[in-house]
Amino acid sequence: MLSNEPVSNIKGIGEKMEAELAEIGIHSVEDFLNYVPFRYDIKEIKPLTELQHNEKATLVGKVVSEPSLTFYGRKKSRIVLTLEVEHIAVKAVFFNQAFVKKQLQRDDIVTVTGKWDMHRLQITVSQFKKGTVKTNDTIQPVYPLKGDLTLRSLRKNMKAALHTYEKQIEETLPEEFLTNYKIPSRSQSLKQIHFPDNRILLKHAKRRFIYEELLLFQLKMQLLRKQKREAAKGTAKEINKKLVQDYVQKLPFALTGAQQKVVKEILRDLESAYRMNRLLQGDVGSGKTVVAAIGLYAALTAGKQGALMVPTEILAEQHYDSLKELFEGYGEIVLLTGSVKGKKRKEILRKLVENEADIVIGTHALIQDDVFFHDLGFVIVDEQHRFGVEQRRTLRDKGLFPDVLFMTATPIPRTMAITTFGDMDVSIIDEMPKGRKPVETFWVKDNMLERVLNFIQKEVQQGHQAYMICPLIEESDKLDIQNAVDVYHQLEAHFPESIKVGLMHGRLHSDEKDEVMKKFANNEVQVLVSTTVVEVGVNVPNATVMVIYDAERFGLSQLHQLRGRVGRGHAQSYCILMADPKGDVGKERMRIMTETNDGFELSEEDLKLRGPGDFFGKKQSGLPEFKMADLIQDYRALETARQDAVTIIESGKFFSDPAYAPLRHLVEKDAVIQGQILD
Repeated sequence: MLSNEPVSNIKGIGEKMEAELAEIGIHSVEDFLNYVPFRYDIKEIKPLTELQHNEKATLVGKVVSEPSLTFYGRKKSRIVLTLEVEHIAVKAVFFNQAFVKKQLQRDDIVTVTGKWDMHRLQITVSQFKKGTVKTNDTIQPVYPLKGDLTLRSLRKNMKAALHTYEKQIEETLPEEFLTNYKIPSRSQSLKQIHFPDNRILLKHAKRRFIYEELLLFQLKMQLLRKQKREAAKGTAKEINKKLVQDYVQKLPFALTGAQQKVVKEILRDLESAYRMNRLLQGDVGSGKTVVAAIGLYAALTAGKQGALMVPTEILAEQHYDSLKELFEGYGEIVLLTGSVKGKKRKEILRKLVENEADIVIGTHALIQDDVFFHDLGFVIVDEQHRFGVEQRRTLRDKGLFPDVLFMTATPIPRTMAITTFGDMDVSIIDEMPKGRKPVETFWVKDNMLERVLNFIQKEVQQGHQAYMICPLIEESDKLDIQNAVDVYHQLEAHFPESIKVGLMHGRLHSDEKDEVMKKFANNEVQVLVSTTVVEVGVNVPNATVMVIYDAERFGLSQLHQLRGRVGRGHAQSYCILMADPKGDVGKERMRIMTETNDGFELSEEDLKLRGPGDFFGKKQSGLPEFKMADLIQDYRALETARQDAVTIIESGKFFSDPAYAPLRHLVEKDAVIQGQILD
């Protein structure tokens, strides 16, 4: 096996180079062959008419003027000469390459590579070679280098390795995949990856390795999911479907198609002998709470208790109020937060133990040691990313194998959901209830502040409220960004006394935050100046205006979350983005925000603009690093790989069919999988 052959067995690799390769994790022949280029120098000669402005280009021409050399600055030089290319005069400019004057003469044929200026018919030359380029030299691999490793020696040794070991390269994919997807063998692909004959063969070789990488990753995810599922012994619940149906029919509104689909998935999980491990994604206002209520009621018909845990007290109170309304005449709901103390708390704890309370809504207070249930069967965690793993587990352990549903209003792009939550079932509500008015979004420059404040005043005079969001709390010398404290004082001075202004930010104590939010919810405060702490979950239907200062500083998903704080009542709502972006990305964000209200579409755009690392924040673990695959560009291949992985695992072929032995071997090498699944 190539994985057992030391890299020093390759002709030309001595002790020094062996040590340098070990520094970058290359120990065996297999490691060396799998060390792929990160880019290619392509010296493809295109007609002048096909060249794009500012692109890297390669031209072949005849020198028709004497090279003109000038010096400037300290030891800096510039050579200009004219080339005849396709009977057109093209200027070639060489910076700090004075030796060119001696090497190139009139009538020489030369191949030059560099940056093409379409307007001036000029190429700024970075590389040149006398004569014309051989066709097999047109695509050169460029590898990541470290220490004393050189590109020349790496290419030379790679050629030797392929020549010696080509016939020993083992195929990893079953024959049917190569045929069905028209992809080359592993051996052919490695040859083309390292020494491409042309662009088309290189493209097919890349396509093969992208698919293989994603398939391996998805196989690992599906195996982990299978293992979790089998270990997650659940209790199949005997749901009274007739009662659930009646409950849904008596709701004051009809469910959307997306809500109906998700309800079916949740009921199926509740009836299954395996424990539910499902993520429910739904845009702001898509009706996740109603779906959660139906799930809780279904568990109740099976004789089980339910719990809904949320990150803040005010959110717990809002959920309690809305669920109390939805459960009137159907079950006993209680509220348990840090503010519930003394006799009242003891009474709630008694009700939970003695099965007098069917559903409890609460914060972290639900996971205190003295909270016990009679029979907790269904747990819902809202905005699950706000809780730690241990907190979620503690609540789950309060019952005997309860089903768990995680909910989030942060739309996660499909590619990220497949990748990050691949070991969970994912449900999506991607349809808005009928009659909900979209929030009108406007992008204005900073000099329009006066008009914006007048607009807010008009809305407040009509009985509505407004948010003003700022990126920072206090003034910073480093960043010229509007800050909450300054804006608060500015607005207090601007508005008449009848308009009360509130201030909220992350440095306030949680009790102070709750107090400010309660005043805003009760319309005791009409304009709330805040940092992004209002982003998640707060429901003030009376608020119709959301103003975001320095909006270019926020990502699309965060802007959309903030916009979702308004548009919750019957009145038309507005989101005003105050921004003066200097770069193209900032301008593009503003344009996208004014054109779409679809959170999932926005999250996909955000992913393209920011990349997967920034989407969840740098600290997010769980995002794999691929050699060739790109989660954004290769989303179709990711989807195909996921479907194939599901089929392979569920059919049992992965464990029994000899054609899958090489894939099994590659998966077994993963430390996470080893000892957990395949033993």
